[in-house]
Order: sequence, then structure tokens, then C-alpha cells
Amino acid sequence: MPVLFLLFIVMPIVEMYILIKVGGLIGGLYTIGLVLLTALIGVTLLKRQGLSTFMTAQQKMNSGQMPVTEMAEGLMLAIAGALLLTPGFVTDTIGFILLTPALRQHLAKRLFKLWLKKSKQTQFYSQTTFYTRDAGVSGRAASENPQTNSSDRPDVIEGEYKIISDEKNEKK
Repeated sequence: MPVLFLLFIVMPIVEMYILIKVGGLIGGLYTIGLVLLTALIGVTLLKRQGLSTFMTAQQKMNSGQMPVTEMAEGLMLAIAGALLLTPGFVTDTIGFILLTPALRQHLAKRLFKLWLKKSKQTQFYSQTTFYTRDAGVSGRAASENPQTNSSDRPDVIEGEYKIISDEKNEKK
């Protein structure tokens, strides 16, 4: 509740106050021009950063890894875009901070670790890769290598399954 209060009540008031003060110092038209300029620069940077993050995520998926950090970065880039398009200097500052790659990556990793602690799923990150490191498989999925079995990979549980939905459809 306090976060929503800050976002929807306090933040617009702070933004209006700063816009009025800056407008008094440099003039109203220059203030509007500055807000439009920061939005234009922000959208340009957002496009580049978003494309870069997408390409990194694509490379990780192609190599059999889950792009967890990149997904968090993509969410932060979406938030940065919304903040940069919102008129105001405080939101622009936060948006530009989120557009800084090193800060965004560090923040994404910290947020992911915090999420893992909160959800008590500390094993999740180790399960996001589809390739084994210790089985001697290089560049191929573990299931493609006939010499590896589940005893070589402690994170694999063998079992059998039966598709039930097809049997229900056949009986009808």
C-alpha cells in the first residue's frame, strides 16, 4: 500500500513541483523542450538496449539455457520506457538509470536472487540449463548423448508417463 501511495500520489506532486521550479528558472518552452528531448533520447536508447537484450536472450535459448536474467532485464526496460515517456525529471532519471546496462544487469541479478529467497526455490536457477556440465557433453543436449545416463546426472529423475487426454478423446 505505501508503494502505491508513493507512485500515484506523491510522485506526480514531486514531478509537478520540479517542473514548475525548472520552468521558473529556464522558462516554460525550454522546460517542455527538455522533457521532450529526454523522452526522445530515452526511446532511442530503449530501442537499442531492448534489441541487445533480446539478442542475448535468443543466444541463450539457442544454447539451451533459460534467459532468466534477460527476462528480468526486459521487464526493467519496459518499466524504463514507461518512465521515460512520463513527463518529468524524476521519472526520467529513474528511467535512464534502468537503461544503463551494467546497473540494470546488477539490479536484475539482485532482484532474481531476492525472488529466489522469497519463493524458497533455490534449486530453480540450476535447473534452467538443459545441458550437463559434468557429463562431458559439449554443445549437445544430454538426451542426445547415448553414453550418459541418469546416474551420471543427479538432477535428472527417470520415470514413465502416459498421456491421458488422448485416451479420453478416443473413448468419446
